Amino acid sequence: MSQLDQSQVFLAMYSSPNSRLLHSAELGDGLAAASWSNSHDTRDYEAPSHHTLSCYLAGGTGTFRRERPHDKGAPDKLCILPAGHESAWVINGDIHLVHLYVSQEQFALGAVRLLDREPRELQLREGTFLDDPQQAQRFRELSRLDWREPGERLLTSSLAHDLLDHALLSQVGRRDGLRLTGGLAPAQRKRLREFIDCHLDEPLSLGQLARLCALSEYHFARMFSLSFGVPPHRYLLARRLERARELLRTSQLPFGEIALACGFASASHFSNRFRQAVGATPGQYRSAFTG
Repeated sequence: MSQLDQSQVFLAMYSSPNSRLLHSAELGDGLAAASWSNSHDTRDYEAPSHHTLSCYLAGGTGTFRRERPHDKGAPDKLCILPAGHESAWVINGDIHLVHLYVSQEQFALGAVRLLDREPRELQLREGTFLDDPQQAQRFRELSRLDWREPGERLLTSSLAHDLLDHALLSQVGRRDGLRLTGGLAPAQRKRLREFIDCHLDEPLSLGQLARLCALSEYHFARMFSLSFGVPPHRYLLARRLERARELLRTSQLPFGEIALACGFASASHFSNRFRQAVGATPGQYRSAFTG
């Protein structure tokens, strides 16, 4: 099942006879985008399993949340709908907006990479009709790209990562009343992150990582998932792919050398994994960012 087919906010919009899907794209890395028009409608979102970032591109001055009828939208207004939230919306008049859907796994990876925190410590703060010119500009740039064209879809993916990173840095807070049990100590998390990033070109084993924390493989795997939000092998693959994207954008290294530098057994293995995660070959990705 595709990511959009599992995005409850997307499905709620798609099910409305008043809304129209202008275009959509799955961007890889647990990210997907959709552009909508809607008018004279009501929409309810009930505890989606994913996060949604949105921006009004046009209209919206008659749009409000049912419990806040005097607080209206407008062009360039942003909304942040975290996983698990509930909201009810009334749309009077016409509106054009863009949604970015973010998996909880991708949120977790960002929390570890950018904030050096356990994902379960953090929550994306709900926001309605926020002003953030930098984010609004990113959404407008994203909306102008042709998501059906492979190269521009990859540029869309890059903008989506920027949008998520900005939200992580500006709209994330610590969960109230949180009492964490289990998981790795901060020093262990730091040691693991640094070790993995310094050895991405090597075939790392679960036992090797577990020994860094003086734990059995079974307990290490469980505690790693609690602290990083993903299993060890998923985290390692995500870091390798992120390093590969960086090398593709910033160097002219042959694909075989990038594959080895990022811990893939061969150029073909690297290409297959990259295409599964990003939706494009390494060559298409490099072309999109180097023109």
